[in-house]
Amino acid sequence: MRIASIAMVAASAALVLGACSGGGSSNDGAKTLKITYEKSDSFTVMDTLMKKVKTEFEAKHKNVTVDLQPITADDTDYSTKLALSLRAASTAPDVFYEDTFRVKGDIEAGYLYKLDDHLSSWSDWSQYIDSAKAAGQGDDGGHYAIPLGADTRVIWYSKPVLKAAGISVPWAPKTWQDILDAAAKIKAAEPDVVPFTMYAGTGTGEGTVMQSFYELLYGTGDGQGLYDADSGKWIVGSQGFVDSLKFLQTLYEKKYAVTPAEALDANVWKTVVGDLFPKDKVGGTVEGSYAPSFWEDGGPYPWADYAEKVGATPFPTQNGQAPGGVSMSGGWTLAMSAKTKNADLAFEFMTTALNRENALWYDTTNAKIAVRKDVASDPSYLKANPFMKEVSDVLEFSHYRPANGVYPKISSAAQEATGDVITGKKTPQQAAADYDAAVKQIVGADKTIAK
Repeated sequence: MRIASIAMVAASAALVLGACSGGGSSNDGAKTLKITYEKSDSFTVMDTLMKKVKTEFEAKHKNVTVDLQPITADDTDYSTKLALSLRAASTAPDVFYEDTFRVKGDIEAGYLYKLDDHLSSWSDWSQYIDSAKAAGQGDDGGHYAIPLGADTRVIWYSKPVLKAAGISVPWAPKTWQDILDAAAKIKAAEPDVVPFTMYAGTGTGEGTVMQSFYELLYGTGDGQGLYDADSGKWIVGSQGFVDSLKFLQTLYEKKYAVTPAEALDANVWKTVVGDLFPKDKVGGTVEGSYAPSFWEDGGPYPWADYAEKVGATPFPTQNGQAPGGVSMSGGWTLAMSAKTKNADLAFEFMTTALNRENALWYDTTNAKIAVRKDVASDPSYLKANPFMKEVSDVLEFSHYRPANGVYPKISSAAQEATGDVITGKKTPQQAAADYDAAVKQIVGADKTIAK
C-alpha cells in the first residue's frame, strides 16, 4: 500500500512537471511568470487571490503573461510536487506558495531566492511584525520568503453538546484530566456523539502534529517538545512523549474520539468540521485559528449560526502547570525560485499579492492572524472573525516547529507513533522507543539528547 501511494504521488508529480512549460520565459520582450500554489475543493482562497493579482499585474505590464499553475492536492502532496518542480530551472515556478516549516529545508536545498536586496527598497516591509519576518528567514539571517498570515491552534467545542451533558459553558479545561472528564460525561449523556477527538496517524500529515500531538507534548515537563534549542539536539527518551501517546490511546480506547479507521483517513477533518460540528455530533477537537473560514458564507461548510454554537478555549498543559495553555503557530508564505530568470518582475508580483489591500482580503477571508501592522489594526479585520481575541490571545504561549531540513522526517516519525498507538499496534512505550530509534537514524545519535 505504501509503495503504491508513493508511485501514485510520483506519477501525479510527473504530470505536474509535464504540465509546466519551463522557467519564466522571455522572447521578443514578452515575458511569462509562472505562479504555483495549492488549491482544493475546501481551499480556494489562494486561487481567488492569485487570479485577482494576475489581472492587476497584466494590466500594468502589457508584455507579461502570468501563468497560474495551481496544484490540486492536500498539503503533503502539494509540498511533494512543488519540491520536484523546484529541482530544475525548466520546471521551477517563478513564485510559489510555501509552508513556513519547509522554508529552511528549501533554503538548504538551494531552491529559494534571497530577497534582502529587493526587500530593502520595499517600504511595506516595515509594516511586518518582526516575529512574522522570522518565518521566512534562513540561518544566515537573510530573508527568503514573505509571510501571508499566521495561525494558532485552540480547542473548538460545541456549546449544545456540552450543555446537554451538564457541562458549563464557556468551557475552560485546566488539565488533560478535565478534558477526559468532560468526554466521559458527554459519552454517558449522548451515546451517539463523538465526545472529543484529536488527529493521529500519517493520513492527516502535518495536521496530526500541529493540531494534536504537539498540543500534548509541549504541555508536558519543561515544554521543550521535540528539540532542545540550547544544545541544538533532538530530544529522545522523553516521558512527555510517552505521556502524550497515552492520552491519545485513552481517547481512542474509550471511544471518546472518532474510530481509528476514520482517524487514519486524510479527510477526517472534513467529517469533524463539516459534518459533526454543524449537526451537534461532536463535543470538541483541536483545530487551527482558521476554523471559522470553513463555516463562513463562501466557505466549504457554511453554517449560519456557528458563532453562537461554537466556543474556543486554549488547550491546557498536562497538570495545569504554567503557562497554563499550549498552542502551535505556523503559516504560509510566498517565495521566489532561485532559478527565476525574472527576479524583479517576480518580486513585484509577490509584493502586489502582499500589499495592504490584498493582505487584508486574504487574512479576513482565510481567518488568518495578520502579520502586517496596518492590517491587524484595520476595523474590518477586527470585525471579520468573532473569535479573533481567543485565537490571538494564545500567541503568548504558542510554539513554533523546529524549522530545519530534517524536521519533516522527524515529524513523520512522530505521526507514525501516534497512528501505531491508536490502532493498538504498539504500546505508547514501544511507539516512543521506535520514534527514538528513528530520530537517531535520521540525524545521528550524536545529534540527540535524552531528556
